[in-house]
Amino acid sequence: MTALVWDQVGERVYETGVDHGVLYIPDAEGDYVEGFAWNGLTTVTESPSGAEATAQYADNIKYLNLISAEEFGATIEAFTYPDEFAQCDGTAVPEAGVMVGQQGRRVFGLVYRTQLGNDIDGTDHGYKLHLIYGAQAAPSEKAYATINDSPEAITFSWEVTTTPVPVTGLKPTALLVVDSTVVDADALALLEAELFGDVGNDARLPGPDEVIGFFTGTVTVVDMGTPANQPTYNSGTHVVTIPSVTGVQFKINGLDVSSGAQAALTVGQTANVTAHAVPGYNLDGDDDWTFDY
Repeated sequence: MTALVWDQVGERVYETGVDHGVLYIPDAEGDYVEGFAWNGLTTVTESPSGAEATAQYADNIKYLNLISAEEFGATIEAFTYPDEFAQCDGTAVPEAGVMVGQQGRRVFGLVYRTQLGNDIDGTDHGYKLHLIYGAQAAPSEKAYATINDSPEAITFSWEVTTTPVPVTGLKPTALLVVDSTVVDADALALLEAELFGDVGNDARLPGPDEVIGFFTGTVTVVDMGTPANQPTYNSGTHVVTIPSVTGVQFKINGLDVSSGAQAALTVGQTANVTAHAVPGYNLDGDDDWTFDY
């Protein structure tokens, strides 16, 4: 058992930015087989709703809470949008350059990326891919203003609702998130080749089961309960020894260390040892130890 430690070096993680937006249009079977780069994407605000508690009473006490179904919505803001989004925004194009509003609104899929940063790597630490399914855009304002001495580009905005799609073994969902700092790098590269396209293949949005399948069996679980995988401390020499464990990066007081015997502790010194999984690995069991002299 060890005490909690806050704000260690390398653990001050944050999320920022939005880029790599892609619009996907489904075919007649509901498969998102066409992807189009969304330039000018400025903000995506995820807005879950529902999951509200309704209290139930019995025997003169609060007996339980029933939770309503959760829904996923979002707000998309952008300076521009792909031409193909017009059909999702209630616009038909009977002739090139001629747009007719107040038409039906087509379902679409969306992918965008957010950056992960920390106090060591900055925003190069990693990223998350956000995959949205079954989205529909509601009518929205478009404010056109005169050009003046402080010109600004028009920002378009759409409120988005979603219809969840099936996921084997789980409740239907409209949102998947993939964390590059956790998943296997090779499997992530294969998924991104599908999402963004590559030589000979058009961009498409795989369904949730297919996305999960990219990573099934790619993550190795490391049992940190095994003594051989744990650091040791010699109370006579005051030396901490770090084991060599595939898939694990050990840190002492927030700094990466190599395996083997470390410099002996001095009087009053503390070594906070933490274990961190590298991409493609997960840890099971204790992952932090404290040794004092």
